[in-house]
Amino acid sequence: MELDRAEFEALVEQALDEIPDEIARQVHNLVVLVEDDPPVDEPDLLGLYDGVALTERGADHGGLPDRITLFRRPLLAMCASREELVREVRITVVHEIAHHFGIDDDRLHELGYG
Repeated sequence: MELDRAEFEALVEQALDEIPDEIARQVHNLVVLVEDDPPVDEPDLLGLYDGVALTERGADHGGLPDRITLFRRPLLAMCASREELVREVRITVVHEIAHHFGIDDDRLHELGYG
């Protein structure tokens, strides 16, 4: 599957726009980024949450925003169609935002967002 960076970023924006308002309002100090490739030691990684989950933060939490990074090339490589890519981007966005809320991988797998 091929898709240029701008089109891919538009899919990420679309996935973010689909997050229900009641959940989106609770997201604090978080930025979503797109990189072409994941870290060399994790070549199949689709997304990464880097930060302190809301459930772990103290009242005085501040500083730099948490980050969600989506990795474009692995997502493109695993998808055969645009429809599949849209679905996988959405799943990855939801998965990483769930980490922001303190939901771990085991629970995400149970919910179908593994």
